[in-house]
Amino acid sequence: MEDFYKMLYTSQSIYHFCSMKTNGVAKSFINEDFLLESDFAKLLYHKIAKNLPIIDYHCHLPADQIAENRIFEDLTALWLEGDHYKWRAMRANGVEEQFCTGDADPYDKFLAYAKTIPYCLRNPLYHWSHLELKRLFNIDYLINEKTAPEIWACANDYLSDPSYRAQGIMKHFNVRVVCTTNDPTDTLIYHERIRSSDFDIRVLPTFRPDKVFDIKEGSDFKGWIEALEKASRVKILSFDDFLLALKKRHDDFALIGCGFSDHGLEVAYGGRADKSAASTVFDRVLAGESVSDKELYIYASYLMVYFAQLDTEKDWIKQLHLGAYRNVNKAKVRQLGADTGFDSISDLSQAHELGAYFNQLEELDALPKTIIYNLNPSQNYVFATLAGNFQDGSIPNKIQFGSGWWFLDQKEGIEWQINTLSNLGLLSRFVGMLTDSRSFMSYPRHEYFRRILCNILGNDVEKGLIPRDFDLVARIVSDVSYYNARNYFKF
Repeated sequence: MEDFYKMLYTSQSIYHFCSMKTNGVAKSFINEDFLLESDFAKLLYHKIAKNLPIIDYHCHLPADQIAENRIFEDLTALWLEGDHYKWRAMRANGVEEQFCTGDADPYDKFLAYAKTIPYCLRNPLYHWSHLELKRLFNIDYLINEKTAPEIWACANDYLSDPSYRAQGIMKHFNVRVVCTTNDPTDTLIYHERIRSSDFDIRVLPTFRPDKVFDIKEGSDFKGWIEALEKASRVKILSFDDFLLALKKRHDDFALIGCGFSDHGLEVAYGGRADKSAASTVFDRVLAGESVSDKELYIYASYLMVYFAQLDTEKDWIKQLHLGAYRNVNKAKVRQLGADTGFDSISDLSQAHELGAYFNQLEELDALPKTIIYNLNPSQNYVFATLAGNFQDGSIPNKIQFGSGWWFLDQKEGIEWQINTLSNLGLLSRFVGMLTDSRSFMSYPRHEYFRRILCNILGNDVEKGLIPRDFDLVARIVSDVSYYNARNYFKF
């Protein structure tokens, strides 16, 4: 065995290793055919998918940073700020919190992440991080402690160029439309500012009223109600006042170009809508009384129907992000706040609640175009078959089984979603990928998705599972990568 290892690390292996270096620094493995395993897959990607524009119809980019065309002081500010994917990996690698969300020096934070990356082999962060550096800064080195100083210097040199401010980065990635995620109390002044500027990428808000359900003991629901009063200019003394305030904000979002709502729920609320019962629960909350899980369910079930009716009236598209078990580590969330990397996948059943919700909307003629995103891979087939139950022939794929998201937006999760949709629905009518990200550097995730899509279809061609008809298969690639989203969202 010892002789084997000696042989392995001599002659050809050393030659191959050295050929992957430039000036003694190991080059990245991201070549032009990354993830493309067959000739047909390569043809599909390079001829069709590669240069299509990006519609990022769900993300968490801050509209104020876009409007103000933020200058990023350094690579840490652009790459690590707000990215809980990276923080989770760093914590798992033994990195102290000060280098994740704390006040450590920006370079020290970056160095801690660079030291973590070699331990991320087979984690999607390994792919994403190398793609991000290569596509934005043309940095083609393996990320590690040794290459960190050069990567830091090179990236920061790019960031000193005015074209690498927030808006320039979006243009660099050929983005056409961005849909941010916004609470009903959020100001829309930044979206208005972008709309009236000469910035040629559309930036639209998405109405996401998750905080209406945060009524259990310990929440700051009353504080949120005060913010809603201010934003809507409605004094909220009753449930009807509350509904009016929400409708006014829904209208305000529509005036600025919004055509989308979104809900992030562990499980859909499928209870029968009962306004009187929901009003009673609301009154108790305003009075400072605690409510039970059953009362929350009654209240939330009514509101979910109410929101769907508002969406249907305006021909909006509803998005349902289901299956997240949020804020699991209570102590850390109290210390650091939400969205800092302490969420997980829920294993609660989805079928009956989601089915009941859709059934109720169908009966009320209030089922809008809807995208359902699943976070638990064991329920992919549940989601895809539920979507199939409510297609009504009015438009292609009115109910969409959405892309793999959060813990499932990596290669395996994307393949699972594509294969599930292919087996149980129409992949050719799918609206494709999104970033779901707070980072301006996340746009290579669209490239990542497109390469995986082309690889699946190209390999099927090579295996004789689908026709070797370039025009037929290329149309699916172009539609799923760009045109289906453009048409579905009426962009």
